Amino acid sequence: MSGFKREIKLFDAVMIVAGTMIGSGIFLVSADISRTVGSPGYLLVVWLLSGLITLIGATSYAELAAMMPKAGGQYIYLREAYNPLVSFLYGWTLFGVIQTGTIAAVAVAFAKFTGILIPWFSEKNALIKIGDFKFSSVQLLAIISIVLLTWINGRGVKNGKLIQNIFGSTKIIAILILIILGFTIGMNAEAISSNFSNMWDAKYVVVNKDNWTITSTESIAGFGIVVAIGLAMIGSLFSSDAWNNISFSGDEVVNPTRTLVRSLAIGTGLVTLIYILVNFVYLLVLPLSDIQTSPFDRVAATAADSIGGTTAVYAIAVLIMISTFGCNNGCILSGARVYYAMAQDKLFFKGMGILNKNGVPGKALNFQCVWACLLCLMGAYGDLLGYVMFAVILFYILTIAGIFILRKKMPDVPRPYKAFGYPVLPAIYILLAAAFCYILIWYMWEITRWGLLIVALGIPVYFVLKVLHKKSG
Repeated sequence: MSGFKREIKLFDAVMIVAGTMIGSGIFLVSADISRTVGSPGYLLVVWLLSGLITLIGATSYAELAAMMPKAGGQYIYLREAYNPLVSFLYGWTLFGVIQTGTIAAVAVAFAKFTGILIPWFSEKNALIKIGDFKFSSVQLLAIISIVLLTWINGRGVKNGKLIQNIFGSTKIIAILILIILGFTIGMNAEAISSNFSNMWDAKYVVVNKDNWTITSTESIAGFGIVVAIGLAMIGSLFSSDAWNNISFSGDEVVNPTRTLVRSLAIGTGLVTLIYILVNFVYLLVLPLSDIQTSPFDRVAATAADSIGGTTAVYAIAVLIMISTFGCNNGCILSGARVYYAMAQDKLFFKGMGILNKNGVPGKALNFQCVWACLLCLMGAYGDLLGYVMFAVILFYILTIAGIFILRKKMPDVPRPYKAFGYPVLPAIYILLAAAFCYILIWYMWEITRWGLLIVALGIPVYFVLKVLHKKSG
């Protein structure tokens, strides 16, 4: 026996999928997307296409989750489909920046929106300042939230799932209320007329972020629209990511072969629908120019102000606090299971492969906590996330391609669920995701190359760990 406790049931699993996917992105990134594609129609296309890619990816990935419901999830699938080096590079990148960087960024978002209610929490409120280094009250609260959630999850998966269920269901209900208000009392005749009478006139918009006004526009046509959609999808795909986190906890899921498949389908489908409806609300309530110039990209707050004034803005701040806190709980709970699996393969610190008395990888949780807190101090988490978005999608491509490989490599292994629409839909996912990666390489090489460098740095680390392991006997 692994020592893990099977505590995660279907509702818990759905809340981990949906609650971890929904962080702060849906409340913010539509502003940047609308500036990149420059039309209401293409704003919706970006979210629809991102939702489609996510749904196909999740329903394909579910074959591997049902086939190998083990702690570590995607790390295990890559190891079995390819080799330990490929799986290590995934785990290395996940620990180095994908999971921990997300935790840091979401924690800081939680602290920033707390500042709307309690102004003391502000990036301008420097508690310590030494040269160029500044430690603000926002960073303090972000670190406190990470430490608190790590402590809760260290006390057992039952505690982690309870937090996830409370905060996940609360934010979903609150977002649905926002959608209902937008479709009823929030509709703005001027916004509807300007947004839906000319949906496809694409213009790249530049905004002065000192005073949040439009400084220039440039028409987009032909292949330029495809490029703009691809670049805009960085935000929407990041907002739709983390759906795979439930697979990291395969050993803790009740009836995993059924629960993992159902939770992936239900969770990603629910979030995709919510994201599309929320963007419809933005377009019903605000003219596109107001979305593009929302101060600090807080589109949801701008829409809430239009619907219900200051009270609604405070309500949105509370909603985002709930959303980010729940999102981070799911990330913290899930990520440690991957490092546990790596340590079991003797490819990470030995202590990470040990379960504590509560049946969870306590040392892996603590290592993750320390690194995520350091990223909060560095203040570079936003840049790091941008660097690795290419790597995130690249590993998804390798994982979905692994379905084809494992069907030949392990034809007799039981598959309680087979990828929906195989081989067509998994192939479509690979093609669409590859096209996204191509656009990033060709048009955003300055950022993409750093993502590739982070992955590549794992190669010498892997071989050093192998040598150290041999020397230790």
